Amino acid sequence: MKSFKSFIFCISNLIFCISIFIFGIHLASANEINIYSNRSPALLAPFTSEYEKEYAVKFNILHAKKGLAQRLKSEGKNSPADVILTVDISRLSELADMDLVRTINSKIIDRNVPDHLRDVNKKWVSLSTRARVIGVSNKRVNVDEIQNIEDLADPKFKGKICTRIGSHPYNRALLASIIAHHGERKAQLWAEALVSNFARKAKGNDRAQAKAIYSGECDIVLMNTYYFALMKFNEKNPEQKKWAEATDIIFYNQNNRGQHINVSGAAIAKFSKNYNEALKFVEWLTMPKAQKIYSNINFEYPVNPNVKPDGKIMEWGTFKADALPISKIADFSKDAQMIIDRVGW
Repeated sequence: MKSFKSFIFCISNLIFCISIFIFGIHLASANEINIYSNRSPALLAPFTSEYEKEYAVKFNILHAKKGLAQRLKSEGKNSPADVILTVDISRLSELADMDLVRTINSKIIDRNVPDHLRDVNKKWVSLSTRARVIGVSNKRVNVDEIQNIEDLADPKFKGKICTRIGSHPYNRALLASIIAHHGERKAQLWAEALVSNFARKAKGNDRAQAKAIYSGECDIVLMNTYYFALMKFNEKNPEQKKWAEATDIIFYNQNNRGQHINVSGAAIAKFSKNYNEALKFVEWLTMPKAQKIYSNINFEYPVNPNVKPDGKIMEWGTFKADALPISKIADFSKDAQMIIDRVGW
């Protein structure tokens, strides 16, 4: 047993050393912050460059689409990570559940971020929100036909709906929110009816759904608001602008609980060697300057209630968001995945 533990320790250290060699991430000095993130580097750049100018802090960024929690676990006390920036509530909750992050005690964050968008145990904080809206063909669908997300179960939409796979975190979170509001049985009935209305097998990303509307393959899709914006204002790819121009978006459940939202967020690594600088940066991300970057550049919605969304995302108006504590979505994530598996989404 002792030799086995020694073997595991050696492997852990080997992984750590390899990560330093490959990614150039090292233990940060007082004026450096190491970020682990699965967000696109292009989306992080506006924040890090602005912060570097203000505070003369250098950032070292490790980007990985998957496996950040597993990486932090394998690195253990040797991890150079200070701040974890990620998307989707299930990923934030996973970090807390695996005991990979430190408690964030900050009056600034408590003041800037509403209770329902913070972890009750202060292990993570939301930084922006995004709405998972319904997109419809503006030639073949009357937007007044759809008021609520539950309406997508109506048989009149048979053969008209497209989505990416249900197990993707964005769709799983949506289904988890339906479980939170209606219970597991009704949520499964909704999911079964949704799948029966598919025009094709679930596939592709959010942009692919808009493309399917443009091509006439589908009339109704699910997508995140910032993907719609990235297509609509894409000067480098006029084809994607056409996809967005063929699509209208619907903020649903406006006469009852409100539009389902998900979040991007931050946590501070459990073994951060630079906690004070890490906390200062996370606090800054909740302040007006950074919150406006989320809105104006990344097409996301601020979590700080004193910062109103503006710029191009206001072209499709405002909406009432579901005030369900965002952690509840994580609570029902596993139940949602089981439903997705059962109904074949």
